[in-house]
Amino acid sequence: MNDIQKRILLEVADLHKVPEGAYNIRSDGQSAGRRSTEHIEITSKTDVSGIDVRIAPGTRNESVHIPVVLSQSGLKETVYNDFYIGEDCDVLIVAGCGIHNCGNQDSQHDGVHRFFVGRGAKVRYVEKHYGEGDGLGKRLLNPVTEVYQEPDSTVEMEMVQIRGVDSTKRVTTAELAEGSRLLVKERLMTHGRQNAVSVYRVALNGAGSSADVVNRSVARDESYQEFDACISGNAPCHGHTECDSIIMDQGRILAEPKLEANDVDAELIHEAAIGKIAGEQLVKLMTLGLTEAEAEEQIINGFLK
Repeated sequence: MNDIQKRILLEVADLHKVPEGAYNIRSDGQSAGRRSTEHIEITSKTDVSGIDVRIAPGTRNESVHIPVVLSQSGLKETVYNDFYIGEDCDVLIVAGCGIHNCGNQDSQHDGVHRFFVGRGAKVRYVEKHYGEGDGLGKRLLNPVTEVYQEPDSTVEMEMVQIRGVDSTKRVTTAELAEGSRLLVKERLMTHGRQNAVSVYRVALNGAGSSADVVNRSVARDESYQEFDACISGNAPCHGHTECDSIIMDQGRILAEPKLEANDVDAELIHEAAIGKIAGEQLVKLMTLGLTEAEAEEQIINGFLK
Protein backbone atom coordinates (compact mmCIF):
# COMPACT_ATOMS: atom_id res chain seq x y z
CA MET A 1 0.00 0.00 0.00
CA ASN A 2 1.20 3.53 -0.75
CA ASP A 3 1.51 6.38 1.76
CA ILE A 4 -1.97 7.77 0.98
CA GLN A 5 -3.60 4.40 1.57
CA LYS A 6 -1.65 3.90 4.79
CA ARG A 7 -2.72 7.31 6.08
CA ILE A 8 -6.39 6.57 5.36
CA LEU A 9 -6.03 3.20 7.07
CA LEU A 10 -4.80 5.03 10.16
CA GLU A 11 -7.82 7.37 10.07
CA VAL A 12 -10.50 4.67 9.79
CA ALA A 13 -8.99 1.85 11.82
CA ASP A 14 -6.23 3.42 13.99
CA LEU A 15 -3.75 1.05 12.39
CA HIS A 16 -0.08 1.99 12.27
CA LYS A 17 0.89 -1.51 11.17
CA VAL A 18 -0.60 -4.91 10.48
CA PRO A 19 -2.99 -5.56 13.37
CA GLU A 20 -2.79 -8.36 15.88
CA GLY A 21 -5.42 -11.02 15.45
CA ALA A 22 -7.63 -11.64 12.44
CA TYR A 23 -7.92 -9.05 9.68
CA ASN A 24 -9.03 -8.44 6.12
CA ILE A 25 -7.82 -5.24 4.45
CA ARG A 26 -9.47 -4.17 1.20
CA SER A 27 -7.85 -1.55 -1.04
CA ASP A 28 -9.26 -0.23 -4.34
CA GLY A 29 -11.53 -3.22 -4.83
CA GLN A 30 -8.88 -5.85 -4.11
CA SER A 31 -7.61 -7.75 -1.10
CA ALA A 32 -4.52 -6.11 0.40
CA GLY A 33 -4.04 -8.68 3.15
CA ARG A 34 -5.85 -11.26 5.23
CA ARG A 35 -5.22 -13.42 8.25
CA SER A 36 -7.41 -15.90 10.07
CA THR A 37 -6.64 -17.19 13.55
CA GLU A 38 -7.34 -20.37 15.48
CA HIS A 39 -10.76 -19.09 16.59
CA ILE A 40 -11.65 -16.63 13.81
CA GLU A 41 -11.94 -17.74 10.20
CA ILE A 42 -12.27 -15.28 7.29
CA THR A 43 -13.25 -16.61 3.87
CA SER A 44 -14.25 -14.96 0.58
CA LYS A 45 -17.80 -15.21 -0.68
CA THR A 46 -18.24 -17.06 -3.95
CA ASP A 47 -21.43 -15.42 -5.27
CA VAL A 48 -20.84 -11.73 -4.49
CA SER A 49 -17.97 -9.50 -3.43
CA GLY A 50 -17.35 -9.80 0.31
CA ILE A 51 -16.33 -12.08 3.15
CA ASP A 52 -17.72 -14.42 5.79
CA VAL A 53 -16.28 -14.07 9.29
CA ARG A 54 -16.90 -17.02 11.61
CA ILE A 55 -16.01 -16.66 15.28
CA ALA A 56 -15.94 -19.87 17.29
CA PRO A 57 -18.10 -20.21 20.45
CA GLY A 58 -16.32 -19.10 23.59
CA THR A 59 -13.81 -16.85 21.81
CA ARG A 60 -12.77 -14.03 24.14
CA ASN A 61 -10.46 -11.02 24.06
CA GLU A 62 -9.83 -11.29 20.32
CA SER A 63 -10.38 -8.81 17.51
CA VAL A 64 -11.22 -8.61 13.81
CA HIS A 65 -10.19 -5.64 11.63
CA ILE A 66 -11.88 -5.24 8.23
CA PRO A 67 -11.04 -1.71 6.92
CA VAL A 68 -11.63 -0.54 3.34
CA VAL A 69 -9.55 2.06 1.47
CA LEU A 70 -10.43 3.71 -1.86
CA SER A 71 -7.84 5.93 -3.54
CA GLN A 72 -8.91 5.65 -7.21
CA SER A 73 -11.27 8.32 -8.50
CA GLY A 74 -14.36 6.84 -10.13
CA LEU A 75 -14.23 3.50 -8.32
CA LYS A 76 -17.64 2.28 -7.11
CA GLU A 77 -18.26 -0.97 -5.28
CA THR A 78 -20.74 -2.85 -3.11
CA VAL A 79 -19.40 -5.36 -0.60
CA TYR A 80 -21.33 -7.92 1.48
CA ASN A 81 -19.82 -9.05 4.77
CA ASP A 82 -21.45 -11.56 7.15
CA PHE A 83 -20.37 -12.15 10.74
CA TYR A 84 -21.30 -15.33 12.60
CA ILE A 85 -20.49 -14.86 16.30
CA GLY A 86 -20.72 -18.01 18.38
CA GLU A 87 -22.21 -18.37 21.84
CA ASP A 88 -20.43 -16.80 24.85
CA CYS A 89 -17.97 -14.81 22.75
CA ASP A 90 -16.49 -11.45 23.75
CA VAL A 91 -14.88 -9.85 20.70
CA LEU A 92 -14.04 -6.51 19.06
CA ILE A 93 -14.82 -5.89 15.37
CA VAL A 94 -13.31 -2.79 13.75
CA ALA A 95 -14.59 -1.75 10.33
CA GLY A 96 -14.63 1.53 8.46
CA CYS A 97 -13.96 3.03 5.06
CA GLY A 98 -11.79 5.91 3.90
CA ILE A 99 -11.94 7.52 0.45
CA HIS A 100 -9.19 9.66 -1.08
CA ASN A 101 -10.54 11.31 -4.23
CA CYS A 102 -8.52 13.92 -6.11
CA GLY A 103 -10.20 13.24 -9.46
CA ASN A 104 -13.33 14.45 -11.23
CA GLN A 105 -15.36 11.25 -10.92
CA ASP A 106 -17.37 10.16 -7.90
CA SER A 107 -15.95 7.39 -5.70
CA GLN A 108 -18.40 5.23 -3.77
CA HIS A 109 -18.34 2.35 -1.29
CA ASP A 110 -21.53 0.63 -0.16
CA GLY A 111 -21.05 -1.99 2.52
CA VAL A 112 -23.72 -4.41 3.72
CA HIS A 113 -22.81 -5.97 7.08
CA ARG A 114 -24.92 -8.65 8.75
CA PHE A 115 -24.27 -9.79 12.31
CA PHE A 116 -25.64 -13.07 13.66
CA VAL A 117 -24.90 -12.92 17.39
CA GLY A 118 -25.11 -16.12 19.41
CA ARG A 119 -26.63 -16.63 22.85
CA GLY A 120 -24.72 -14.85 25.62
CA ALA A 121 -22.19 -13.33 23.23
CA LYS A 122 -20.83 -9.79 23.54
CA VAL A 123 -19.70 -7.80 20.50
CA ARG A 124 -18.19 -4.34 20.33
CA TYR A 125 -18.37 -2.95 16.79
CA VAL A 126 -16.55 0.23 15.69
CA GLU A 127 -17.23 1.76 12.27
CA LYS A 128 -15.47 4.93 11.12
CA HIS A 129 -15.94 6.80 7.84
CA TYR A 130 -13.53 9.38 6.44
CA GLY A 131 -12.99 11.27 3.21
CA GLU A 132 -10.32 13.54 1.76
CA GLY A 133 -9.05 14.91 -1.54
CA ASP A 134 -9.38 18.15 -3.49
CA GLY A 135 -10.91 16.81 -6.71
CA LEU A 136 -14.39 17.62 -8.02
CA GLY A 137 -15.48 14.00 -7.65
CA LYS A 138 -17.62 13.21 -4.62
CA ARG A 139 -16.90 10.77 -1.80
CA LEU A 140 -19.99 8.62 -1.21
CA LEU A 141 -20.58 6.04 1.54
CA ASN A 142 -23.82 4.12 2.11
CA PRO A 143 -23.49 1.47 4.85
CA VAL A 144 -26.25 -1.02 5.65
CA THR A 145 -26.00 -2.84 8.98
CA GLU A 146 -28.27 -5.71 10.06
CA VAL A 147 -28.08 -7.17 13.56
CA TYR A 148 -29.78 -10.38 14.70
CA GLN A 149 -29.32 -11.08 18.40
CA GLU A 150 -30.05 -14.34 20.18
CA PRO A 151 -31.05 -14.39 23.88
CA ASP A 152 -28.84 -12.66 26.48
CA SER A 153 -26.44 -11.22 23.90
CA THR A 154 -24.99 -7.71 23.89
CA VAL A 155 -23.96 -5.56 20.92
CA GLU A 156 -22.26 -2.18 21.39
CA MET A 157 -21.90 -0.10 18.23
CA GLU A 158 -19.80 3.04 17.77
CA MET A 159 -20.56 4.77 14.46
CA VAL A 160 -18.30 7.72 13.62
CA GLN A 161 -18.12 10.15 10.69
CA ILE A 162 -16.34 13.42 11.38
CA ARG A 163 -15.29 14.88 8.02
CA GLY A 164 -14.76 14.54 4.30
CA VAL A 165 -17.80 12.46 3.20
CA ASP A 166 -20.01 14.31 0.71
CA SER A 167 -23.07 12.08 0.98
CA THR A 168 -24.02 9.17 3.18
CA LYS A 169 -27.12 7.19 4.05
CA ARG A 170 -26.69 4.86 7.01
CA VAL A 171 -29.39 2.24 7.47
CA THR A 172 -29.24 0.07 10.59
CA THR A 173 -31.79 -2.58 11.54
CA ALA A 174 -31.78 -4.87 14.57
CA GLU A 175 -33.91 -7.69 15.95
CA LEU A 176 -33.45 -8.59 19.62
CA ALA A 177 -34.49 -11.76 21.42
CA GLU A 178 -35.20 -12.05 25.13
CA GLY A 179 -32.62 -10.57 27.49
CA SER A 180 -30.49 -9.11 24.72
CA ARG A 181 -29.10 -5.55 24.67
CA LEU A 182 -28.18 -3.11 21.90
CA LEU A 183 -26.26 0.10 22.56
CA VAL A 184 -25.55 2.50 19.69
CA LYS A 185 -23.49 5.69 19.88
CA GLU A 186 -23.34 7.68 16.66
CA ARG A 187 -21.07 10.72 16.27
CA LEU A 188 -21.39 12.78 13.13
CA MET A 189 -20.19 16.11 11.75
CA THR A 190 -21.01 17.56 8.33
CA HIS A 191 -19.72 20.68 6.63
CA GLY A 192 -19.81 22.39 3.25
CA ARG A 193 -22.78 21.06 1.28
CA GLN A 194 -22.60 17.54 2.67
CA ASN A 195 -25.68 15.39 3.29
CA ALA A 196 -25.97 12.71 5.96
CA VAL A 197 -29.01 10.54 6.68
CA SER A 198 -29.13 8.04 9.57
CA VAL A 199 -31.96 5.52 9.73
CA TYR A 200 -32.46 3.09 12.62
CA ARG A 201 -35.13 0.42 12.93
CA VAL A 202 -34.92 -1.64 16.12
CA ALA A 203 -37.38 -4.40 17.03
CA LEU A 204 -37.42 -5.47 20.67
CA ASN A 205 -39.02 -8.88 20.25
CA GLY A 206 -38.05 -10.66 23.47
CA ALA A 207 -38.98 -10.12 27.09
CA GLY A 208 -36.30 -8.16 28.93
CA SER A 209 -34.63 -6.93 25.76
CA SER A 210 -33.38 -3.33 25.64
CA ALA A 211 -31.97 -0.78 23.20
CA ASP A 212 -30.29 2.60 23.62
CA VAL A 213 -29.70 4.52 20.37
CA VAL A 214 -27.92 7.87 20.86
CA ASN A 215 -26.92 10.33 18.12
CA ARG A 216 -24.67 13.34 18.64
CA SER A 217 -24.06 15.55 15.63
CA VAL A 218 -22.87 18.93 14.37
CA ALA A 219 -24.08 20.51 11.12
CA ARG A 220 -21.85 23.31 9.81
CA ASP A 221 -21.88 25.59 6.74
CA GLU A 222 -24.75 24.58 4.40
CA SER A 223 -24.82 20.88 5.26
CA TYR A 224 -27.92 18.82 5.93
CA GLN A 225 -28.54 16.00 8.39
CA GLU A 226 -31.47 13.71 9.03
CA PHE A 227 -31.90 11.36 11.98
CA ASP A 228 -34.77 8.88 11.63
CA ALA A 229 -34.96 6.33 14.43
CA CYS A 230 -37.82 4.02 15.39
CA ILE A 231 -37.81 1.54 18.28
CA SER A 232 -40.61 -1.03 18.31
CA GLY A 233 -41.48 -2.66 21.62
CA ASN A 234 -43.06 -6.02 20.85
CA ALA A 235 -42.64 -7.52 24.34
CA PRO A 236 -41.97 -6.35 27.90
CA CYS A 237 -38.81 -4.35 27.17
CA HIS A 238 -37.03 -1.01 27.50
CA GLY A 239 -36.09 1.27 24.60
CA HIS A 240 -34.52 4.72 24.44
CA THR A 241 -33.50 6.87 21.48
CA GLU A 242 -31.90 10.30 21.68
CA CYS A 243 -30.73 12.94 19.20
CA ASP A 244 -28.59 15.83 20.48
CA SER A 245 -27.37 18.23 17.79
CA ILE A 246 -25.50 21.51 17.35
CA ILE A 247 -26.49 23.62 14.36
CA MET A 248 -24.15 26.29 12.93
CA ASP A 249 -24.01 28.73 10.01
CA GLN A 250 -26.73 27.77 7.48
CA GLY A 251 -26.85 24.11 8.45
CA ARG A 252 -30.13 22.18 8.56
CA ILE A 253 -31.15 19.24 10.77
CA LEU A 254 -34.26 17.06 10.79
CA ALA A 255 -34.70 14.82 13.85
CA GLU A 256 -37.43 12.18 13.83
CA PRO A 257 -37.24 9.86 16.85
CA LYS A 258 -40.20 7.49 16.85
CA LEU A 259 -41.60 4.84 19.18
CA GLU A 260 -43.97 1.95 18.49
CA ALA A 261 -45.44 0.10 21.46
CA ASN A 262 -47.07 -3.25 20.74
CA ASP A 263 -47.02 -4.59 24.30
CA VAL A 264 -48.55 -3.09 27.43
CA ASP A 265 -45.25 -3.58 29.28
CA ALA A 266 -43.04 -1.95 26.68
CA GLU A 267 -41.25 1.07 28.22
CA LEU A 268 -40.11 3.41 25.46
CA ILE A 269 -38.57 6.89 25.64
CA HIS A 270 -37.34 9.35 23.01
CA GLU A 271 -35.53 12.68 23.26
CA ALA A 272 -34.41 15.28 20.71
CA ALA A 273 -32.60 18.60 21.12
CA ILE A 274 -31.18 20.92 18.45
CA GLY A 275 -29.50 24.22 19.27
CA LYS A 276 -26.58 26.51 18.68
CA ILE A 277 -23.45 26.83 20.81
CA ALA A 278 -24.28 28.80 23.94
CA GLY A 279 -22.75 32.26 24.04
CA GLU A 280 -21.65 31.91 27.66
CA GLN A 281 -19.60 28.84 26.73
CA LEU A 282 -17.74 30.84 24.08
CA VAL A 283 -17.17 33.79 26.43
CA LYS A 284 -15.81 31.56 29.18
CA LEU A 285 -13.24 29.94 26.87
CA MET A 286 -12.31 33.25 25.26
CA THR A 287 -11.50 34.71 28.68
CA LEU A 288 -8.90 31.94 28.94
CA GLY A 289 -7.14 33.28 25.85
CA LEU A 290 -8.78 31.36 23.01
CA THR A 291 -10.06 33.02 19.86
CA GLU A 292 -13.74 32.58 19.02
CA ALA A 293 -12.88 29.99 16.35
CA GLU A 294 -10.63 28.09 18.76
CA ALA A 295 -13.33 28.17 21.43
CA GLU A 296 -15.90 26.77 18.97
CA GLU A 297 -13.57 23.91 18.06
CA GLN A 298 -12.96 23.08 21.72
CA ILE A 299 -16.71 22.95 22.40
CA ILE A 300 -17.41 20.81 19.32
CA ASN A 301 -14.60 18.37 20.08
CA GLY A 302 -15.87 17.93 23.62
CA PHE A 303 -19.47 17.51 22.42
CA LEU A 304 -18.53 14.78 19.93
CA LYS A 305 -16.36 12.75 22.31
